Amino acid sequence: MNRIILFVLTLLFTQELLAQQLPLFSQYRENYIAINPAMVSTEYLLYNQNLSFGASYRTQWREFEGAPETQFIRGEYLYEGGSFSLLSGGYLMNDQTGPTGLTGIYGRIGGIFTDDPYYGGISVGLTLGAVQYRVDVRELRLRDANDILAGDSKTQVYPDVGVGIYYYKRLSGGGFFDDDYVYAGVSIPQAMGINLEFQDEVGTFDVERSRHFYAQAGIFHILEGESYLELSSWAKFVEGAPVNVNMNFRYQTNANIWVGVGGSTAGTAHVETGVQLGENAGFDNTVRIGYSFDYTFSSFGPSVGTTHEVSVAYSLFTN
Repeated sequence: MNRIILFVLTLLFTQELLAQQLPLFSQYRENYIAINPAMVSTEYLLYNQNLSFGASYRTQWREFEGAPETQFIRGEYLYEGGSFSLLSGGYLMNDQTGPTGLTGIYGRIGGIFTDDPYYGGISVGLTLGAVQYRVDVRELRLRDANDILAGDSKTQVYPDVGVGIYYYKRLSGGGFFDDDYVYAGVSIPQAMGINLEFQDEVGTFDVERSRHFYAQAGIFHILEGESYLELSSWAKFVEGAPVNVNMNFRYQTNANIWVGVGGSTAGTAHVETGVQLGENAGFDNTVRIGYSFDYTFSSFGPSVGTTHEVSVAYSLFTN
């Protein structure tokens, strides 16, 4: 029983450090489907490219053995039509932290209510999928080999649902903000709270998954040529943890190289850079490659160290 209590306390301590249970992202505009299923891609807003694919890999807290690692693959298609445009796509995500992990696959469906989605509208979105939760008992350190948790790995598969609403608009009328995009949204990436129960012939133990509430807002300030400034924010709330707000500032040059800086209320500093290959490289389509580096400053306990994230995206126009 002492080992069960220790295991549950370890999970709770991990939740406090993350301020949430779901995977985090530094380049969160690259993983928008997982954050809000109603969001419209950057590729469409800036370049009117309605078909896009992306992948990212994130490794976190590198100074610790069994540190969190997240892999993410997405695809999106936006069909323009009349006063209602269709959002579709999906994503696959795998996240592993020490002996615990999850793998989820989701389909995404939604719509934009507007006569011309390129200039703005209100969108709603829904993700439907299934998630496998797992605990590798062999990696747990048990004092008693006959403990309830000893034995084979434990897995559970549950359905999952995410919902979101999103507003965006391309500004007009001249002036400093002419042709800029502003956007805002709210979402619940997993609306089904789950109490995960793992059972064997000796007994049971369970871990509760709490609902997470997200909010997003930002602006693309369009400059000359291919350059722009982007200010984005991502707020996260889960019951029992402080609100976590992440702010990020990105500047893309006419040479289609970007740099960015940011931070969060959790004490994390963020820098990023990347390159975009499109018309500047003689391509009809767009390829984007990015890298980000995070460092966590902690006023208590040991430093959790550095985080690295790499992303790749490919987009094109099909309408």
